[in-house]
Amino acid sequence: MLPLTYTRAKAMLPLANKPMLEYLLIELRKAGIEQFLFIVGYYSEGVREYFGSGERWRVRIEYVTQERQLGTADALRRAQGLIDDKFLLSPGDVVVKGEDILKLLNGDGFVMGLIKAEYIQGEAVVEVQGSRVVQIRAEVKEDASNLVNAGIYLLTPDIFSAILSTPLSPRGEYELPDSLQLLINQGYPIFYEIMSSGLDLSHPWDLLEANERIMAQLRPENVGQIEENVVIKGPVSVGRGTVIRSGSYVIGPVIIGEKCVIGPNCYIRGYTAIGDRCHIGSAVEVKNSIIMPSTRIPHHNYVGDSVIGEDCNLGAGAKIANLRLDKKDVQVAGINTGRQKLGAIIGNGVQTGINVSIDAGCVIGNDSFIGPGATVTGVVLPNSKIF
Repeated sequence: MLPLTYTRAKAMLPLANKPMLEYLLIELRKAGIEQFLFIVGYYSEGVREYFGSGERWRVRIEYVTQERQLGTADALRRAQGLIDDKFLLSPGDVVVKGEDILKLLNGDGFVMGLIKAEYIQGEAVVEVQGSRVVQIRAEVKEDASNLVNAGIYLLTPDIFSAILSTPLSPRGEYELPDSLQLLINQGYPIFYEIMSSGLDLSHPWDLLEANERIMAQLRPENVGQIEENVVIKGPVSVGRGTVIRSGSYVIGPVIIGEKCVIGPNCYIRGYTAIGDRCHIGSAVEVKNSIIMPSTRIPHHNYVGDSVIGEDCNLGAGAKIANLRLDKKDVQVAGINTGRQKLGAIIGNGVQTGINVSIDAGCVIGNDSFIGPGATVTGVVLPNSKIF
């Protein structure tokens, strides 16, 4: 998820202006879960500060710290001694629905959540027979399963003995699927449920699909100020203290945070999420993008299918391409994103001069400075200066 996770935990990345972890918490609450143990490590202070003890969501949250990130099994081991009954384990970076969570909760013993995937990788395939899982990370063959691990499990305290016997993986981590495979090899029954709505967020551009899914359910609310001659179509939410100036054209679903200045005479298109204290100015078009708080896009800019971090500034005339001339899928650092339209992934604190051109699939690291008239392609490391 770099560069978006240089200064925040992955689970705190925003979807429709809320951390993705909050949506998971809400769905778990819908399923009737009221007690939570958050195992935190990387930039844990942001998680603790935002969620506190859970009172805002009518739940109880406690915290355990994983000092070094040594895998999912190692993280769960931190909870040993705090759990004495069956429990649900989930990563903080998945998008699921409460009804799928209920499927797992209604199971007995160990239950894995699985997703039917259109594209599979060998290390992710799960083989099943009848109602049981028989192999995790099975080799891909012509008749291989199209089921992959959703990362969500119903477990019992028996898992802790398997974790103690789990060896380091080739990645140098203690991984929970390896612990489960040990149990399977010993004849322990591991059952499964097919999740209807899981979404794996492995790369920055995956945030765009997750954002679209959540915003498709957006309930419009306007607590800001909308001047005359503003056109709003579809569901649009406007935060407190935000002003949408005359001549602006907004097509939902769109969510705009608090204390923003929008317009005059700008065009904001569907599935765009604009964080608090942003400025989207004159002759600017933004489409299907995530704009994080305190970012300014004020003059004659185009931003499409992009994720832009906090406290960025695009100079007048700076534009982001989101489509290759040959119409093929956009590549990022040699990875096929599977998206025909993808703009840029921009970290926090990036500043551009006037008339900068940013190519489709470009990744720009935190606190980089792009000089006037520059053309940017590929991957730009943090704190770079391009002229």
